[in-house]
Amino acid sequence: MSKAAVKPSGYTVDIHKVNVRDLQIECDAVAVEEPLEIRLGFFENGKKVHKPISITMRSPGDDFQLAAGFLFTEGIVSDPDEIDSIKFCGKFPNNKNTVRVDVLKGVNLDLKRLERNFYTTSSCGVCGKTSIEALATGAKVLNNEISQNVSYSVLHELPRSISANQKVFDETGGLHAAALFDLSGELIDLKEDVGRHNAVDKLIGQKFLDRKLPLESSILFLSGRASFELVQKAVMAQIPVIAAVGAPSSLAVEAARSFNATLVGFVRDRRFNIYAGKERIDI
Repeated sequence: MSKAAVKPSGYTVDIHKVNVRDLQIECDAVAVEEPLEIRLGFFENGKKVHKPISITMRSPGDDFQLAAGFLFTEGIVSDPDEIDSIKFCGKFPNNKNTVRVDVLKGVNLDLKRLERNFYTTSSCGVCGKTSIEALATGAKVLNNEISQNVSYSVLHELPRSISANQKVFDETGGLHAAALFDLSGELIDLKEDVGRHNAVDKLIGQKFLDRKLPLESSILFLSGRASFELVQKAVMAQIPVIAAVGAPSSLAVEAARSFNATLVGFVRDRRFNIYAGKERIDI
C-alpha cells in the first residue's frame, strides 16, 4: 500500500484583532477542516462492489490510517491482511477527499454493519447510528493479568508531554490530539485532528496497518473529553488505560466498567479522577 500524502493541517487567514485600544488586521493560522468520504471495495456474489460507508469532517493527513482505523474500530475488518489496497479515488485526478479501501476476494464482511447510515461530523463519532445496540463491535473484555500497572506520577506528566508535541495545535489552537504512551509514560505516537474520534482512528489505524495490535501495555491519552465512542475504539485495540484532560460521559464510564478498562478524567494540574479500573493504577 502506498503512503497517503500529508497535507498541511493549518493555513492562514486575515483577521481583525480587537483589543480595548484599537483594531488591527493580522494574519492568523487556523486548522483545516475538509470532508473525507471512505469507500469500501469488496466482492458480492462474485462481483466487485464499491460502497460509500462514511463521510467525516477531518484535518487532511494520515487519511489512509484514518480509513483503516475507522474500519477496524467499527468491527468491519479485523486484520490488515484482509486489505488489498488503500488509495485515493474520485472523478478528479487530484482528489484527496475520497479514500477507497479494497479488501481481498474471499474476505467475509458483516454486511449488516454496512447497512447503517454513517455520517460522522468532526465533533461526534456516532452520528447516524440509530441505537446503542448498533454500536456493538465485537470488542473483548480487557484482561487485568496481561498489562502491568501504571503509576499515578506517570499520569500526572501526560498533559505536559502531549502539549509539548502538539505542533499544529500550537499554531492554530483548533485541534484535538490522541496520544499513545507506554506504561512508563514514554510517548509512542501522537495524531491531531479537528475531530476527536478521527485522531483516535488515525492513531489506532497506524498501529493496525503496522501490525502492532493489540496494544495491551499502553495508555491512550485524549486532549479533550472521554466519550463512549472513544472508549469503544480503545477497547477494540485492547488499550487498558484511557486518560483524558476533560470529563467522561456517563456512557463512557459504563462502557469502561463493562469492558474492564481503566478510565481517568480531568488529568490536569497534577490531579485526576478515576472512574473505572482503579486496580491498574498504583497510588
